[in-house]
Amino acid sequence: MRQYLVDILAVSFFVLEWSVYALTLEHTAYGRSSLSARMHVYREVWIRRMLDREARMVDMQIMASLQNGTAFFASTSLLAVGGALALLRSTNEALAVLKALPIDISPSPALWEIKCVGLILIFIYAFFKFAWAYRLFNYVAILLGSMPPAAERDTPDAQAHVLRTTRLFESAGRHFNRGQRAFFFALGYLGWFISPWILFASTAAVVVVTWRRQFASNAWRAMES
Repeated sequence: MRQYLVDILAVSFFVLEWSVYALTLEHTAYGRSSLSARMHVYREVWIRRMLDREARMVDMQIMASLQNGTAFFASTSLLAVGGALALLRSTNEALAVLKALPIDISPSPALWEIKCVGLILIFIYAFFKFAWAYRLFNYVAILLGSMPPAAERDTPDAQAHVLRTTRLFESAGRHFNRGQRAFFFALGYLGWFISPWILFASTAAVVVVTWRRQFASNAWRAMES
């Protein structure tokens, strides 16, 4: 058990960093200034301006592009699951390759399989998030199609429909962001296949990169005003 202590600590650090980052981004006042949160505001702006237009073909085209992007990531998640399963099935071959390296970094077969299972679970989680986001985008498209005409934009029913559509739109975007976050952290998780110490470093690198994109990137500054 003692020989696996560093691995346990590294995986615990990975899970903790992912959880803290996600909770900070989605459930704290600090996260409300993130790039994703700022984009949530413009979802409502879009829906309200759409209510003023009679011709909404461009809006539906934009909606279709969002759906297609989500479907692409969902398909990619399934391919990643398949690749991870193939890696799990090829345990002996993979360990033979690692043993042939100048520095022997090959783990035990059981530990290797645990690592593969963890990677599979991450991509399964990502698939469910992207698949649900795609379903929600479909629902949003239905709500856009049932948007009241511009002549009724000031009625209580029209305003309620805008808020309903915006909330569902935000939920779809939130699940999409969670799926992408799983992809980013999956890249950090790959460091564990080399060494638990690499997992510490790769996890920290993923957190820094994703934090910078949300709070210090050029895109974030462009949305500041």
